[in-house]
Amino acid sequence: MLAGSSWFADEQADGGRRRTGGGRRSGESSRSSRSRGRSGSRSGGRAGKTGRGRLPEGPDDESPAGAGPEADPESVARAICLRLLTMAPKTRAQLAEALRKRDVPEEAAEAVLGRFSELGLINDEAFAEAWVDSRHHGRGLAKRALAAELRHRGVDTETVKEAVERLDPDQEAETARRLVDRKLAATRSLDPQTRTRRLAGMLARKGYSSGLAYRVIREALEQEGIDLEEDFP
Repeated sequence: MLAGSSWFADEQADGGRRRTGGGRRSGESSRSSRSRGRSGSRSGGRAGKTGRGRLPEGPDDESPAGAGPEADPESVARAICLRLLTMAPKTRAQLAEALRKRDVPEEAAEAVLGRFSELGLINDEAFAEAWVDSRHHGRGLAKRALAAELRHRGVDTETVKEAVERLDPDQEAETARRLVDRKLAATRSLDPQTRTRRLAGMLARKGYSSGLAYRVIREALEQEGIDLEEDFP
């Protein structure tokens, strides 16, 4: 009530002054208000900008609004593994290495990898078997090359051995014959020794032993009527 009475008394005291000079003062007050409005707008515009006239893009990183919760390490690990497995099959070792590179804590990584193994999303045995079938039939790779590739991908020795032993020796020899047949025509302008070395080098790069390589090469050349020396190479 006291505040209200004081405000009312002030209004009465000012009443006469407003009545006698109201027109001029009212106009000045209006112009002053407009001026303050424009000034405030310009000031507010300057205050709302940062740097070189750019508006702020979000809360300050050090403010409470700018501090978000940290991501759960296991959630991060799951997301990484799922994305990689969607792109192509991976061994457990490959996924573990990917998580290490992304600084996922070891405990969280092991928990996720273990769970994925339980669910069958990670299966090194199935990976190795599929790898052998695909790379042998698609690229003509022999046991030695296939084993090296699997070890490079982190598959353990026992699993590698079981996977490559599924490849029958007769099947491996037949694949070597097909590889030689494909290249034979392109070497006919060369002498028998040079042809043999080139074909043997091709088979060696695919993991075939020298004994098997020279046996199938000799057979192929004999079909063309070319006899290699018994002690060659």
